Amino acid sequence: MLRTPVASPATPLSDILERALAGQTLDAADGYALIRASGPELSDVVAAASHLNAQARPHRRVTYSRKIFLPLTNLCRDRCGYCTFVKGPGQSGAHTMSPNEVLAVARQGAALGCKEALFSLGDHPESRHPGFLDTLRDFGYESTPEYAAAMCRLVFEETGLLPHTNCGTLNDDEFGMLRPWNASMGIMLESISLRLFERGKAHFGAESKHPEQRIATLERAARHGIAMTTGILLGIGETLEERVDSLITIREAQERHGNIQEVIVQNFRAKPGTRMRGAAEPSTLDMVRTLAVARLILGPGMNLQAPPNLNADGCQPYLLAGMNDWGGVSPLTKDFINPEAPWPQIAILRELTHEAGYELRERTALHPDFVLDGRWLNAAPVRRRVEELTGEDGFVRAEQEQR
Repeated sequence: MLRTPVASPATPLSDILERALAGQTLDAADGYALIRASGPELSDVVAAASHLNAQARPHRRVTYSRKIFLPLTNLCRDRCGYCTFVKGPGQSGAHTMSPNEVLAVARQGAALGCKEALFSLGDHPESRHPGFLDTLRDFGYESTPEYAAAMCRLVFEETGLLPHTNCGTLNDDEFGMLRPWNASMGIMLESISLRLFERGKAHFGAESKHPEQRIATLERAARHGIAMTTGILLGIGETLEERVDSLITIREAQERHGNIQEVIVQNFRAKPGTRMRGAAEPSTLDMVRTLAVARLILGPGMNLQAPPNLNADGCQPYLLAGMNDWGGVSPLTKDFINPEAPWPQIAILRELTHEAGYELRERTALHPDFVLDGRWLNAAPVRRRVEELTGEDGFVRAEQEQR
């Protein structure tokens, strides 16, 4: 899926940046030039991305969502080369949360002022582990998405937390079950590189990570009126050009359907016990470079996130590269996908954001621009709850924001 440009004289980088700042759409060849920039030219790329971000956000606000993390089940049909979240049924640490466990954590989160309940779980584990159906049936359900939808409803009705569910590829019936109880949902594209499915590489054995399936899920969500978060994962064996191709693929999906509320640029973390335990992690500079290119490719309006806990000592420069969202931060639960990386305290996150010249504002699971748009709040109970939490600007109301 690499977009090889037609051979032509090299376009000066200054011309590419000028077109980006004028609102013109960049093509793959432009992106390849930007992501290969170094020295003073890289500084120009980062400065242009920051300027483009400011065009859409003159008030210099950076958002975060105060959330709880609910790892509904860590069984999965996939086996990615970098993942420690997924367990086999008989493996130490394998666990599926019961409704009582889900509700207990949700109530604690609500008491701490959280607004979002992030449900993360494996993709259709029953297709790999048929015995998991017995667990689901003990709870009264016939599939993992059906159970996830029921738990979203339980948490929403009992605590008022707004669910945001990441449970992999979904069909229309599954989206239909989840839609009424989710403010938004997510699925990471990660990469469009098909090389990563070769034996020994990051996505070998990960059926649901095929890029066509992931884009189809984003498009299917649009038909159901669901705002989605997606993104790319850096450092899993992709080339710089493949990063650009992945970003352009996301942009094209957004141009067709308009339901992508946020794009995450996430750095890979090497973990003991995985195939990629010895792989090099992206540097802070690599993250800054890719965030800047993402801003220039995706344009000023897209919400661009980088998780602060995955580079706690080096995340502050992200703010200077066109990023405008820190994502979900929990005062209660750990990041179960990256348990080695604790969340920053929100007071510290506020301070480092302020030091860089920005204001930290709390959002719900639905970004402020999507709250104001209105098209993505079709489910009446969720719409009413979002309206209770947010002000006229789409952010969490000042009297409900946690300091």
